[in-house]
Amino acid sequence: METLTDKINHLIDKYNQAKKQEKMDLSSDEDLSIAIMNLISIEEHFFFTAKKTGKDEYFDLLKQVREIRKELLKKIIKEYEGEVWCISKHLLAASYRLMEVGTKSLGVDKKEEAKEMFGKAYQLYSLFWAINMKLVNTDDIKKIEDNALDKNDQEKKNLWGKLGELIKKAVDCCIE
Repeated sequence: METLTDKINHLIDKYNQAKKQEKMDLSSDEDLSIAIMNLISIEEHFFFTAKKTGKDEYFDLLKQVREIRKELLKKIIKEYEGEVWCISKHLLAASYRLMEVGTKSLGVDKKEEAKEMFGKAYQLYSLFWAINMKLVNTDDIKKIEDNALDKNDQEKKNLWGKLGELIKKAVDCCIE
């Protein structure tokens, strides 16, 4: 049975091969995911502005932004089951909000709090990619040791550490 480490190494190999052949650009998908985070935030702002001002025209703008966000999210999430679409959207939204909280914490010189928020934001962002790159397999879920991803996992890092390392290797935003 293939372990998660084998799957990660296989994915990285596939990514490197595709990158050489210019068929795949995960850095563009990463940029797109950040744009989607911002669109979700814009939807929220239009909602609150409509309610605070009593002007329903903001709901029309919200609807237009939502349609753009849905169209762009389809470029990253091509196949999904159950509620993976909504889970993905909420993972991006929560990640973005935690980055915002972290940035505000930095602004008032709360560096440790900022670091904690940034860490949680990255965990959620990594989970978004793990789900949508099909690295999280729920088919054979059974009780395993704490911090292990499958029964063959021997590393001591927890899920978040492993996903974070994978995303660092697979998604490089500096590829031009």
